[in-house]
Amino acid sequence: MNNQQKIRIFVIPAVLLLVLVYSYGQLAAKQKPRKGFSIGERFHQETSLTWRGVIGNLFLTKPKKPPQYKTYPGAKLVKLPKPKYQGITVEEAIEKRRSVRNYSTRPISLLELSQLLFAAQGVTGRMYGEPLRSTPSAGALYPIEIYVVVNNVQGLSQGIYHYAIRNHELELIKSGDFSAKITDAGLEQEMLGEADVTFILSAIFDRIRHKYGERGFRYVYMEAGHISQNIYLQAVSLGLGSVSVGAFIDEKVNQLISIDGYKEAAIYLHAVGTL
Repeated sequence: MNNQQKIRIFVIPAVLLLVLVYSYGQLAAKQKPRKGFSIGERFHQETSLTWRGVIGNLFLTKPKKPPQYKTYPGAKLVKLPKPKYQGITVEEAIEKRRSVRNYSTRPISLLELSQLLFAAQGVTGRMYGEPLRSTPSAGALYPIEIYVVVNNVQGLSQGIYHYAIRNHELELIKSGDFSAKITDAGLEQEMLGEADVTFILSAIFDRIRHKYGERGFRYVYMEAGHISQNIYLQAVSLGLGSVSVGAFIDEKVNQLISIDGYKEAAIYLHAVGTL
């Protein structure tokens, strides 16, 4: 048997196997939802994992990965104080955590805001040269962006800011009082406008879809929960009150931070204020 014959023996079955796997995966990926499913039930079904789907996902075309960090060139930068607060134990914070909707008129400090942002998404170390953050993320892809509606922070003008994670800075994207607009967007939940700050968590979905496909949408929402819980516990440790909010008019919040609601969309709000 010559070399050419040996190559055929191994290559032809391998090609046939790949064709079968691809066809099987395509069929699994295109399974139609059962009739009568609601949109939410369809979302859950169509993002469910099966072995057929996992194999098929290897061959599906996925979106290109967007830049890992969003920036606002030319925006006014606010350098945040280095986080250094040493508060209560995590066990105490868990025990005391409550959703608080009523706040005093006393402003929070810039240091407190810095600590909250660090807890939410701050860089905590590196692995293989890549920065890691305070909350877990599927594949360390970090699809979440954080915006802050600043209502009452000592030494910081009112406005909407973007958290520039790499250098632990804020980028001012809109100046002014947006307390009424965030309240209106949040179905008139007054604590959103009365809080010292309201965090807006948005997701750039393709950061995670480029690897995990449609399953990535689930991972985005999981990650938002991780971030919100960190904000909750850090707020408790700082002696502040906070509450997460999932009910809001998506289009209005998206417009408030000037995103398209498709490639990037607001998915969670979190208000924090003094007690």
